[in-house]
Amino acid sequence: MARLRTCSLTWAALIILLLPGSLEECGHVSVSAPIVHLGDPITASCIIKQNCSHLDLEPQILWRLGAELQPGGRQQRLSDGTQQSTITLPHLNHTRAFLSCCLNWGNSLQILDQVELRAGYPPAIPRNLSCLMNLTTSSLICQWEPGPETHLPTSFTLKSFKSRGNCQTQGDSILDCVPEDGQSHCSIPRRHLLLYQNMGIWVQAENALGTSMSPQLCLQPMDVVKLEPPMLRTMDPSPEAAPPQAGCLQLCWEPWQPALHINQKCELRHKPQSGEASWALVGPLPLEALRYELCGLLPATAYTLQIRCIRWPLPGHWSDWSPSLELRTTERAPTVRLNTWWRQRQLDPRTVQLFWKPVPLEEDSGQIQGYVVSWRPSGQAGAILPLCNTTELSCTFPLPSEAQEVALVAYNSAGTSRPTPVVFSESRGPALTRLHAMAQDPHSLWVGWEPPSPWPQGYVIEWGLSPPSTSNSNKTWRMEQNGSATGFLLQENIRPFQLYEITVTPLYQDAMGPSQHVYAYSQEMAPCHAPELHLKHIGKTWAQLEWVPEPPELGKSPLTHYTIFWTNTQNQSFSTILNASSHGFVLHGLEPASLYHIHLMAASQAGATNSTVLTLMTLIPEGSELHILLGLFGLLLLLSCLCGTAWLCCSPSRKNPLWPSVPDPAHSSLGSWVPTIMEEEAFQLPGLGMPPITKLTVLEEDEKKPLPWESHNSSETCGLPTLVQTYVLQGDPRAAPAQPQSQSGTSDQAGPPRQSSYFKDQIMLHPAPPNGLLYLFPITSLL
Repeated sequence: MARLRTCSLTWAALIILLLPGSLEECGHVSVSAPIVHLGDPITASCIIKQNCSHLDLEPQILWRLGAELQPGGRQQRLSDGTQQSTITLPHLNHTRAFLSCCLNWGNSLQILDQVELRAGYPPAIPRNLSCLMNLTTSSLICQWEPGPETHLPTSFTLKSFKSRGNCQTQGDSILDCVPEDGQSHCSIPRRHLLLYQNMGIWVQAENALGTSMSPQLCLQPMDVVKLEPPMLRTMDPSPEAAPPQAGCLQLCWEPWQPALHINQKCELRHKPQSGEASWALVGPLPLEALRYELCGLLPATAYTLQIRCIRWPLPGHWSDWSPSLELRTTERAPTVRLNTWWRQRQLDPRTVQLFWKPVPLEEDSGQIQGYVVSWRPSGQAGAILPLCNTTELSCTFPLPSEAQEVALVAYNSAGTSRPTPVVFSESRGPALTRLHAMAQDPHSLWVGWEPPSPWPQGYVIEWGLSPPSTSNSNKTWRMEQNGSATGFLLQENIRPFQLYEITVTPLYQDAMGPSQHVYAYSQEMAPCHAPELHLKHIGKTWAQLEWVPEPPELGKSPLTHYTIFWTNTQNQSFSTILNASSHGFVLHGLEPASLYHIHLMAASQAGATNSTVLTLMTLIPEGSELHILLGLFGLLLLLSCLCGTAWLCCSPSRKNPLWPSVPDPAHSSLGSWVPTIMEEEAFQLPGLGMPPITKLTVLEEDEKKPLPWESHNSSETCGLPTLVQTYVLQGDPRAAPAQPQSQSGTSDQAGPPRQSSYFKDQIMLHPAPPNGLLYLFPITSLL
């Protein structure tokens, strides 16, 4: 916006410069006030002179604020012939803008005249006026807060005067101090000051909309003096001076030279370089000696120190803190108690593993640089033989055969701690009972026990990974001094999903009880995957499944149960729960020739996981069973047909339509042709195995002529008896009969004329053969 406003103003000025002289002198703009409060109304008028002959008689005057045309101008002709246009802007919301009076000149808008408008606020009252007397520059420096932005050019002036009283009466004026643009502080030189005389000081702010003044400040320049801080340094070592005590620092300082004649007091602050500790303040410091020994600090610790001073007891301001000085405290001999614990190696009982933990007896117990294990031979008075010197918290060494006790000390550059005796005693005390452990959270384990009787003096609790890993073979241990304790919360070096072996040993006077062990997890993991299902056997309605259980893994909770799920093609789901010891199961009640999806879920207290899905299809029925079913169906169909046939045969109403009635020959007209009685002659048909024919009735029919394709064949009767041959038709029955041969024993009874007859319709044999078979032959006879 500022750049656009600048460009608009530039173009407006350029247009004015390029206007013809006659047009430039035609108009004039006047306003009610060029500078107003932001948001207040403003009125402007533009007059076009009468001598502008090149203009229209009634020119149209336009108003433009910045780059925007403003409506609402009222135009009129005055009595002297000039044209006047007046406009009122109800709210001037621009802090700076040009109001232009314009005419349409050709095809462009020409500016006749313009005026700059400013809007803002009157200056606020300056606040927080304060002054400091700087002896380095010998000037009184005052500063203030100017207040909010006015959007108008505002000037600040630091005014002051001398006064012999309490600034109620004004004395000689002091030259005004005007700060540079944009600054809110100003300095009064020493030549205009009386250091021990009161003076009144205030700040005056002024712009086009008003003037404001701060509250008056009455002071003496020396009452607001601010000294420069002294310089801290380390004391030079002296052969006569005693070395500093542990946790103490010796330091001195050099005061500021211009303030040597001023009484002052100083204070010191310090903090450790490591960590985020806050500053600790020490003071006031004695000024006569210009040295100080600071004690009560942590030994062997680096500290940062600073100092500052103030005019005292008269009024003044604290100086700035001096540059930092870094010093390190001296060490002190360790003041610790060493809790010890030991055990013998199983393969070499004379090799001892000694463990210890330092317990500070004071807050500043001193730093420890190392540990020494030593023993004193009984035969050598005053001799001390070292067994181990280490910076670790454990040591393994061969124990001399005559040694029953060793001493352990902690040391640093300042000395050693009190010796801690370690007695190697046998396990003679009673053991604790009911040792158990449970997880409190993923990073802690609670181990509890039942104290033995009598109560021991304390307990040693050891814990570590089981089995121990190569990267973490050392166990963590803790000594519990309370013999009546029934448990302890393990929070050190406990990680989730790890199996820990916890050992608790009771300690007695010069003895210890047997160690007890327990295993526990702080948090167990759910099984990673379930066993894979395998199909062992399958039938039409059953399937036998098996799986191989996963071996136990460290950090994983043991399985509590299995669950088998199976689903058919209709999305019907079924499940069953099995023991964790199961490794197979038979599914019953399946549908033949059906598809099933099966999976196994292995569950523990920590969670559950599913196996991959096994898809199977039950068997279809076998071929023999299908044949049996088809046979049974066919037998049933046959029985149904037989029953239907029997019903049809036994029902007369159903038999006649199927088998028409055959006429009875005995009651027909041919019966008169048959002799009344014929001698029955028994004969047999050779080679046919037929029973003897006891009665033969021959019916004759009219003579028929043989057909052309029928021929006579007598070979069929050549083997028959003579009597039978006379009754057997020779040749085709429809051929002409031959003359019969005379046979003895035949009846010569008279009868109807002998004619050759052909039996076509029916032959009846009496009686029926015993085997129930009926043989029909074409037979003829001469009657």
